Amino acid sequence: MFSDGADAPAAPYSGAMTARICYTVTATLPDEEVSRSYLRWLEDGHVDAVVDGGAHSAMIVRLERDSPGDPHRVQTVYVFPTREAFDGYVRHTAPALREDGVRRFGSVAGVSFTRTIGEVV
Repeated sequence: MFSDGADAPAAPYSGAMTARICYTVTATLPDEEVSRSYLRWLEDGHVDAVVDGGAHSAMIVRLERDSPGDPHRVQTVYVFPTREAFDGYVRHTAPALREDGVRRFGSVAGVSFTRTIGEVV
């Protein structure tokens, strides 16, 4: 049962499954102004470009801070339908998008990025 009481729909088994890939980028940003600028950049085309490059979904999450003095963090989660789709994105689309991000935010003190990659289970 789902928490709302609905029964989970049964998914048909289609043999060997290809794992979806979850690609997460977490940006640490020094203040609200830089955070707003970064969110604008994501929303004004960056996320769409990743989807156009092979992801089938994306989500932007503003992470909560433990205290007001902590840096701002924004997490962007992309799901790719297969490892091959993700690898194609990394080869063909990611270099220009990463270069654009570094050009816009790389020289700003206190900005850093981490990336994680995993299989959706």
